[in-house]
Amino acid sequence: MCEHNHEHSHTEKDTPWWISQRKLLIALIILITLLILKYAFKITLPFYASLLLNGIAYLLAGIPVIQMAFRKAKRGDFFNEFFLMSVATLGAFAIREFEEGVAVMVFYQIGEWFQDTAVDNAKKSIKSLLDIRPDKVTVLRDGKQVDINPKTVEIGEIILVKAGEKVALDGRLINERAAFNTAALTGESKPDTKYKGEAVFAGMINLETVAEITVVSSFQDSKLSKILEMVQDATARKSKTQLFISRFAKIYVPIIFALALLVLIVPIFLVSDYSFRDWFYRSLVFLVISCPCALVVSIPLGYFGGIGLASRNGILFKGGNFLDAITTVDTIVMDKTGTLTEGVFEVKEVHAVNGQATTLLDYAKAIESNSTHPIAKAIASYHPGDNSFITEGIEEIAGHGLKATINNKLVLAGNSKLLDKFNIRYPEEIKQIVYSIVLIAIADQYAGYITVADRNKPDAKEVISAMRDRGLYTVMLSGDKTAVVDEVARELGVDKAYGDLLPEDKVSHVQRLIDEGRNVAFAGDGVNDAPVVALAQVGIAMGGLGADATIETADVVIQNDESHKILSAIKIGKITRNIVWQNVILAMGIKIIVLILGAGGVATLWEAVIADVGVALLAILNAIRIQSKTV
Repeated sequence: MCEHNHEHSHTEKDTPWWISQRKLLIALIILITLLILKYAFKITLPFYASLLLNGIAYLLAGIPVIQMAFRKAKRGDFFNEFFLMSVATLGAFAIREFEEGVAVMVFYQIGEWFQDTAVDNAKKSIKSLLDIRPDKVTVLRDGKQVDINPKTVEIGEIILVKAGEKVALDGRLINERAAFNTAALTGESKPDTKYKGEAVFAGMINLETVAEITVVSSFQDSKLSKILEMVQDATARKSKTQLFISRFAKIYVPIIFALALLVLIVPIFLVSDYSFRDWFYRSLVFLVISCPCALVVSIPLGYFGGIGLASRNGILFKGGNFLDAITTVDTIVMDKTGTLTEGVFEVKEVHAVNGQATTLLDYAKAIESNSTHPIAKAIASYHPGDNSFITEGIEEIAGHGLKATINNKLVLAGNSKLLDKFNIRYPEEIKQIVYSIVLIAIADQYAGYITVADRNKPDAKEVISAMRDRGLYTVMLSGDKTAVVDEVARELGVDKAYGDLLPEDKVSHVQRLIDEGRNVAFAGDGVNDAPVVALAQVGIAMGGLGADATIETADVVIQNDESHKILSAIKIGKITRNIVWQNVILAMGIKIIVLILGAGGVATLWEAVIADVGVALLAILNAIRIQSKTV
């Protein structure tokens, strides 16, 4: 059960199995009937009747294998499992062991059917992604609603998405607000509320009223299309284990043919009562047992299962090779903003000289409401403010802050350079404050300060602790100022942290870790993280909706921004590796035992069939277990 002729799979895929496998069923019925007659009722059919019935069953079950063996033989490839099976079964007919020859083909094909079913099931969670792209979209054209194929929608057009419908294209929300289910993109089914002007992506499901969206990218350039391409490409990238087994099979099969020949010939010189038929039969047993199908099938099936399990959990592995690579990681390097912190600023502390924090915040709100800077927005949203304040003469001083007249008073809000510029004295100790600080001066007098900081992700500390418990060395790299980075690292328990870094500095730090012999995984989400994501042994893009350059470069894409999914990805890699190697040991162990028994004349073709097909089925069932795992 290795490579197979699947010509029937597309045309018969939706038909009941007993119809698509009718030839195999007829062959199985004939075989079982003949075995019952022979062994239960002790009825021996005439030679030609037995040959005819067994021949029909053999052809019904074995024609695909013989055809494949013939096609490969025409290309000069004689050392493959199809040629091996054909030689073994035709040899069984030559020595009149008809039922054994038929049994080998019938049970081989039963195993093939189980394999096809298992592979289809393993791919289900991957293939189901293809169903989340709508095949039509409602567009507003000339004041009318028109249902068309999303591939024909142009950038800038307005689409309508009704409640319960999937968004077909990336765009920006026109409505004041709308709630969406983002499970298809992030693996999380909780509602995500979007507001006017915010980005909405293909694959999201509108949960409430009709949403109007301005299209910003074509169908093929949508985030969803790119994610689907990544998943489809993932199954084509083979792991080192898969590549090793493929190379191993090419060497293994010729060796088996040679050993089978030796089993037939060597006894001529060593055994006094040599019987060609007996030793030929043993060599046939040797051939059947040695078929490497359990390995060649179960290993890629295991990686299919691992990629599928990851997809269900909102993690995209771009190939089986990265499932292997992530299991060797001993160092996790992370960007700060967007990976360990939310990238959302919030007010940490309000300090008023006269103790009247509310008044200080009223003035801060009045002036900061006129800026789009993230820190200004954090302060403005923190306090409701006094709506009676009259703000005039707003002026933004680059690199310093804001100046305005509020209720006929000069108000300054910015850094220490701003207050220095206007000769306003302030306490020197505030320069030691770690977080971003906004100094406020009212009527030429220092009035106090407000500190603002990025918010740590709720699970960040727990994730870092779990990483350390698993023996992983954690490093945080950030372009933010060193004092802030050190404080975040202290709060979360990160082993080492570096701040004030440019993209090339991050690359240098990761290269140094690699030179020290560490296996590094780097997780980041910004465009500036792309170079270091490419350098690390495993590059992880945080947020499937993040920077395109980082997603394209990454080996693993975590579709939401939850840092605990890094640990889930490592766990999935280890689950996959363990099951793959269980199958390798199972298949090789049983085959070696039965090969020795077959060469010694103890095992018959029946044991050979059980050893080959039985082990393959056990390996397949073991590989399917990956799909039932929870992470």
